[in-house]
Amino acid sequence: MSTLDATRAELALLVLYLNKAEARDKICRAIQYGAKFVSDGQPGPAQNVDKTTSLARKVFRLLKFVNGLHSLISPAPKDAPIHLTLLGKSKDALGGMFLFLDQFVWLGRTGIYQNKERTELIARLSTYCWLGSTICTSLVELGELGRLSESMKKLEAELKNKNKYENEQYRAKLKKSNERTVALVKAGLDSLVAIGLLQLAPNTLTPRVTGGLGFITSLITCYQLLPPPVKPKST
Repeated sequence: MSTLDATRAELALLVLYLNKAEARDKICRAIQYGAKFVSDGQPGPAQNVDKTTSLARKVFRLLKFVNGLHSLISPAPKDAPIHLTLLGKSKDALGGMFLFLDQFVWLGRTGIYQNKERTELIARLSTYCWLGSTICTSLVELGELGRLSESMKKLEAELKNKNKYENEQYRAKLKKSNERTVALVKAGLDSLVAIGLLQLAPNTLTPRVTGGLGFITSLITCYQLLPPPVKPKST
């Protein structure tokens, strides 16, 4: 593959990535929380960037609650334990409610809806829903990691003296385990971000700490949304 072909392939991947509304939203989220980290809750240009970017992101999420509704009514995997299924459905319900209420927050912040006190109440309630969703996500990922660990141990016992990393099934499980570990870390940090936004621990989770954690989880999501690299064709 020539240098020009490689450049075209990389640009095609970048275009594919930026065409995702979710990717653009998370890039804006990184900007938002990065600005929150810089401002530390103090008035100034960084705080203005934080507020305007937060408002702009809400447009990306209009009607996105339909995704949560679809996941909620979709059948769960047949082999999933009942407690993980219930946690997963709770996560979908709370996440969908967060996105649904967030639309009314957008109406209030833009001035279409005039009741400022009620807008702030809805904003706080939607953040509580997001907090609940992230906690459920953490519990689901913990449960799934436990199940994966058990299945990997069984597979290791079956392989015995063979090189487990040469086994395709083991490599697939290991990759899935790594992905779920990243998702668990992200969900845990997002729970702290929600607690910081709700000011439930103002002395520990200051605006700067909240912004830093939100920036990290935004970068993790941006990484998770990256398309798989294109394999070069042999000549």
